Amino acid sequence: MVKLIVFSICKDEAATIGEVLDLIPTEIDGVDEIEKLVISDGSTDDTAAIARAHGAHVIEGRKQQRLAYRFQQAVEIVLARGADIALNIDGDLQFDPREIPKFVAPVIAGEADFVAADRFTDPDTGERRRPDNMPKGKFYANRLGARIVGSLSGERFADVTCGFRAYNRHALLALNINNKYTYTQESFQLLAYNKVAIQSIPVHVTYFPGRKSRVVTNFWHFLVNSGVSILRAFRDFAPLRFFFGLGIIPLVTGAGASGFVFVNWLRTGKTSPWTSLGILGAYLFSLGLIIFVVGLLADMLGRSTRNQEKIIRELKAARYGSTAEQGLSDARAVESRSGTSLGSSEPVDASPEPDIELDPQEASGLVLAPGDATST
Repeated sequence: MVKLIVFSICKDEAATIGEVLDLIPTEIDGVDEIEKLVISDGSTDDTAAIARAHGAHVIEGRKQQRLAYRFQQAVEIVLARGADIALNIDGDLQFDPREIPKFVAPVIAGEADFVAADRFTDPDTGERRRPDNMPKGKFYANRLGARIVGSLSGERFADVTCGFRAYNRHALLALNINNKYTYTQESFQLLAYNKVAIQSIPVHVTYFPGRKSRVVTNFWHFLVNSGVSILRAFRDFAPLRFFFGLGIIPLVTGAGASGFVFVNWLRTGKTSPWTSLGILGAYLFSLGLIIFVVGLLADMLGRSTRNQEKIIRELKAARYGSTAEQGLSDARAVESRSGTSLGSSEPVDASPEPDIELDPQEASGLVLAPGDATST
């Protein structure tokens, strides 16, 4: 029995979330059960009530925690609820939910563990293009991000920041997001680096004129955060390349300056008038060596981190059983730790079990109220 959970992380999407939920197919080849899940990230409108009325389970966050936090929360919940496949789609009708079967099919067929939307390839002509009304800055920042991820993984990807994606259980277990701003690029990097089978599918996307992004509220903030994410990607996934790239400039410059002064000393027997240059060269050469050593240490730590991620993946696999009874039990445990309830709209006691550490942020006020899940 294959269970699909379609989830959407929303912030004030009352005007569109109902239509998004209604357009989710009720029957998909190879899928036995379809469930809808909406996570409201501190919405101040009727997003939660409308989603509930349109058949979705709703997690209501009273405080905005940003996409990365809510996505990691969603991953835990869909695993706990026994999902074999999870699909994330925006709640603003930017993407057509009727295209969901195109994303699920490769996963069902075993051709991909992770299927991502490609906004920059026309699904009708196959030509590369910038979607209508998409800001140029975001377009080129996305292209740069795709090149970076491709460089780190040895593969080529067209779009690594789109949120329209499908994951099988193997891919979900591999996700361990540390970014506090957004999850899209880091999750792609993690999955690409872990060599899961990735497939991209060109889709139609709509950028509504005049509509402001609720995620990217400030372009320069977005640009800075994207730049930081790219630097972190190199630092974490290719530490030798990152630190050797930083260290090569002072190393070569210092070696050249010191060499010049040394040659002058051999010829004249003194370092003047280049003594200061020699001292600066020695300093730069030493700095380059120190950066190289830091790179070696970072590479060693990276190996340790990857082993820890393997352990986390195995612990997740052990925690989230494959049976329906185990999935329901784990779902209740996750929601209890989050201060949520499967069966009511009131907060429950968020006190953790003795062997579970409470996340204070999750306990700050989430409410889960289920609608009727759609099943086939």
